[in-house]
Amino acid sequence: MDATRIVERYMAIWNEPDEEARRALIAELWSFNGAHFTSTEEARGHDAIAEKIARTFDRFIARGGFRLQALSCTDAHHQAIKFYWALMPADGGMARSVGSDFLMLDEEGRIRADYQFIEP
Repeated sequence: MDATRIVERYMAIWNEPDEEARRALIAELWSFNGAHFTSTEEARGHDAIAEKIARTFDRFIARGGFRLQALSCTDAHHQAIKFYWALMPADGGMARSVGSDFLMLDEEGRIRADYQFIEP
């Protein structure tokens, strides 16, 4: 398992402006029944995950002028990956938000569960 590469691909999805490209990346990275969980919602399956990411992209990337960026603290073992990220202004400056994700992978190395945490 190349955790750093998985995190790079994961982050690329959230910053991808092309909806078709996003959906293709989701199909590559998530298992068919994969899920994305936050404290307030859950998205199960590729279509729901694509909708969640599209809403986030529209709000923060396209209209908000931000980029999601992985931080350098990736850790992995036993088909699980933990990493931290920041929502950064595209033109520089301090992070607007930081958080972490905990990914549980299936036996093929695809995401079966993604738990997102936003830091206060």
